[in-house]
Amino acid sequence: MGKKWFVLRVQSNREEKVRDSLEEFSRVESLGEKVPKVLVPTEKVSEIKGGKKRIIERKLYPGYIMIEIEVDEQGNIPSDVWYLIRETPGTGDFVGGNRKPVAMASYEVERMLLAAEREEEQPKASINFKEGDRVRIKEGPFENFDGAVEEILEASGRVRILLTIFGRTTSVELEYWQVEAV
Repeated sequence: MGKKWFVLRVQSNREEKVRDSLEEFSRVESLGEKVPKVLVPTEKVSEIKGGKKRIIERKLYPGYIMIEIEVDEQGNIPSDVWYLIRETPGTGDFVGGNRKPVAMASYEVERMLLAAEREEEQPKASINFKEGDRVRIKEGPFENFDGAVEEILEASGRVRILLTIFGRTTSVELEYWQVEAV
């Protein structure tokens, strides 16, 4: 018997509640060793609202949770675990085949677990525009200038803007929160 990861559809915006319920029910039913982990993959994102910078946690896959289950020799989910999951409020069905859930591929599991470990790193900037978008600078020496997004530098949370100053096109690098979409 081995452990496999499966994707479970759940009600949107109730992922944490369903996760907590599954963990509690598996503990009460003494199935903790058959359902060792239930994850709601998230990432930390910094955003500016109302002029204040704050860090929020955003779900990577809204409406889905990942669940590790100990399967039998044929790769089937044990019936007691199957019923525990199906009877938990807020759960839908497994992602996969018509009758038999399909386990996640090993490379998908590795990527998901690495992303969960990186959660402690610096939060990513929430940049709401893309290259080529028209923007207006709302702060700094170029305030009220309009330009186009040339490049988005996500790692540093900066944006490179093409502006026309005195009839010449100039590239300016600014923080993402200093510009707004037009």
